[in-house]
Amino acid sequence: MSADNPAPDAAPPIFSVVLKPHRSLTPSGFVAVMAVMAALSFTAGTIFWSIGAWPVPGFMGLDVLLAYIAFRLNFNAARAAEVIHLDRDRLTMRRIDPKGRSAEVTVNPYWARLEVERHPEFGIVAMAIASHGNRFAVGGFLVPDEREAFAGAFVAALAKARATPLP
Repeated sequence: MSADNPAPDAAPPIFSVVLKPHRSLTPSGFVAVMAVMAALSFTAGTIFWSIGAWPVPGFMGLDVLLAYIAFRLNFNAARAAEVIHLDRDRLTMRRIDPKGRSAEVTVNPYWARLEVERHPEFGIVAMAIASHGNRFAVGGFLVPDEREAFAGAFVAALAKARATPLP
């Protein structure tokens, strides 16, 4: 069987999600921000140069370089992801770090549970999938509303997986 044509008895997953950190600045927005910063620094640097403050343009260029480096580090961190896939007989959790390395854990969904840590003011502040004394932290980069939505959907999917009989 090919990947495009799965086996006829292969059931669709009960729950499958890819969690990624949110980044509001698009690549084209990054180019625009850097262009504006460079233009402003160049203009101000030229003015300072013309009045004899020749070291200032170098520091302004350094500011633009440091901003560029900070944005690049932020974009690299956005490559991280968590992939959670639930079938009726297995729960697979894979964490991909910003460098592309991944770690995968597979457990039986019957024994898995979602542990949440709540704060009275902020709601869910931490989540972990636990099974047999092992914990797999999930959704650390999600905002509280997204954690609530994930927790509700995941708990419902776990209940469905447990209620679905194996063949």
